Amino acid sequence: MTSAHTLLSDVFGFDAFRRGQEEIVQAVAQGHNTLAIMPTGGGKSLCFQLPALMRGGVTVVISPLIALMRDQVRGLREAGVAAGALTSGNTEAETEAVFAALEAGELKLLYMAPERLASGGTVQMLRRIGVGLIAVDEAHCVSQWGHDFRPDYLRIGELRRALDVPLAAFTATADAETREEIVARLFDGVAPETFLRGFDRPNIHLAFAPKDSPRRQILGFAAARKGQAGIVYCGTRAKTESLAAALAAEGHSACAYHGGMEADARRAVEERFATEDGLIVVATVAFGMGVDKPDIRWVAHADLPKSIEAYYQEIGRAGRDGAPAETLTLYGPDDIRLRRSQIDESPAPPERRAADHARLNALLGLAEALTCRRQTLLAYFGEEADPCGHCDLCDAPPDRFDGTEAVRKALSAMLRTGEYFGTGHLIDILTGNETDKVRQRGHDGLPTFGVGRDMNRAQWQAVFRQMMGRDLVRPDPERHGALRMMSAARPILRGEDGIELRRDTIAAATVRPAVKAQVSDEDAPLFSALKAKRFALAKAAGVPAYVIFNDRTLIEMAERRPDTLDAMARISGVGATKLDRYGQAFLEVVTGAAADRPHPVRRRLAGREAGALFDRLAEVQRDLSRGTDGTGKYLSCPNATLRHIAERRPSSVEELARLPGMGPAKAERFGPAFLEVLAGG
Repeated sequence: MTSAHTLLSDVFGFDAFRRGQEEIVQAVAQGHNTLAIMPTGGGKSLCFQLPALMRGGVTVVISPLIALMRDQVRGLREAGVAAGALTSGNTEAETEAVFAALEAGELKLLYMAPERLASGGTVQMLRRIGVGLIAVDEAHCVSQWGHDFRPDYLRIGELRRALDVPLAAFTATADAETREEIVARLFDGVAPETFLRGFDRPNIHLAFAPKDSPRRQILGFAAARKGQAGIVYCGTRAKTESLAAALAAEGHSACAYHGGMEADARRAVEERFATEDGLIVVATVAFGMGVDKPDIRWVAHADLPKSIEAYYQEIGRAGRDGAPAETLTLYGPDDIRLRRSQIDESPAPPERRAADHARLNALLGLAEALTCRRQTLLAYFGEEADPCGHCDLCDAPPDRFDGTEAVRKALSAMLRTGEYFGTGHLIDILTGNETDKVRQRGHDGLPTFGVGRDMNRAQWQAVFRQMMGRDLVRPDPERHGALRMMSAARPILRGEDGIELRRDTIAAATVRPAVKAQVSDEDAPLFSALKAKRFALAKAAGVPAYVIFNDRTLIEMAERRPDTLDAMARISGVGATKLDRYGQAFLEVVTGAAADRPHPVRRRLAGREAGALFDRLAEVQRDLSRGTDGTGKYLSCPNATLRHIAERRPSSVEELARLPGMGPAKAERFGPAFLEVLAGG
């Protein structure tokens, strides 16, 4: 079995694992049933791709989205790994090519959607091709109580039993309840080797802001980050189109994406986003699942997401390269009412609706947090953390006040009007605003009429929004959105408990400057030239630019400026196959001149100790080609022979003589000098 470190370096071009990867790779490679919870962008795909190369047989990868599968297959092929996908998006020729490779025993990884498991012939086909491992990506989709349930994921446990092979399940968004269901459904309740690698993405700056002219807020946020790739998530299709048009009018490269678009139009947006630097996609949540673009620098939500899991997954599309990234989530009372009504009006059983309300409560608790957002977010997933110093609330702690009296006044106004009215009417009562509606219902005679004149309308709106965010009150869909009191509010109303609220600071989250430039001013021109070369190569190959090299690799090239293929091979992300395909082209950009192209045998040794040995052996051979006195018969060794010597490092002349391309005469002439080189002399 080839070692994980050798494959990591030679195939994927990385010198070291990320935190937590190596133990997972070893467990999967050794055939242990495995469950790994890793943060988005933490490198979970490598944790089944590497074991697939270390183990015998084919690794079947169950993945929920065509875009994700295509992206990973393209990336693997660029790295020289035999991979294929069977999806409904394949052409007939693509499907035939995958089956031919399987029958010939040439494929190491086979991607497929869970829906394919419903086909009666799938299991027989997988038995025939010799599957050695099942990998399940986005394993939380198996949970009927989760946020992305896919019924066909329930067939995976049956597949594992039928093939009797190890299974490795991966996800980034699974709370304790979801993890229990994964174990029950995929592993028959027998606990697999479990790795909880945390949910923290420390490179992502978290920020929320109450809505106050949300279009202006989004435009301001994007303006500070002009030229950087970003995603704006919206709650409706119409909003994606209007906001994309507004961004374009401000000079941004922006386009809309939603499920109502024609398939060709959606694919065109996906293609642009994959290949075009600095594009902003304004989208519904239909966009982004499976997008592995590593250099998305920011994600903004123009509307509140559905749940804390959805929020975590959507912001996780930023900064997958580990470089700094930013988020901004806007929210308001209308968002809360919409999300509550969607849950209440769903056909789900009561216990499911209660669970969905709890998930929404967790997100609202994050939105209305008074202390570090990262602490609040990680606490939901069962992790403890110190204040991060890298979120909007750590940047500028909120102005708090004792909101007990204000909340009691609001609750009293609700109860005295029979819980039949919404926020607007209740604020009119509290501030003593004698509207026709207030007078007609006699609410100007209530004891609570005018008791809240000490705060203005905007301040009361913030109080009611925070009350909804704390789940003290909820809009009642059966009463046209009128607010009703929840049990958590009773202790406050009775004077048994208090509550602290915060004053809104809308401007703070929107004027935050963009993250610093990716490279220094000195390296910026070279970085731009490298990106231009990448774009040209990607366009010619018909693949996304980041499949060639991601931004972090190009940044390292710009900063370290390799001047030989050996130096290029030491750049992170430059594996052997990519070095062979693209190394020369990028080297010429860095050096500014056409570089000598080494022999293919030497190129395969680039960046390795054997490469330096090869060069010294070749030099010795040239010096001794006609013997020590320069008058002997000309002798030379093939480059392949020099490579064998550099890699195998024989310790005697006899061993040298037995290598292909040597023989007694060459061993006699070159042997002592070659051995001296190998010994470091």
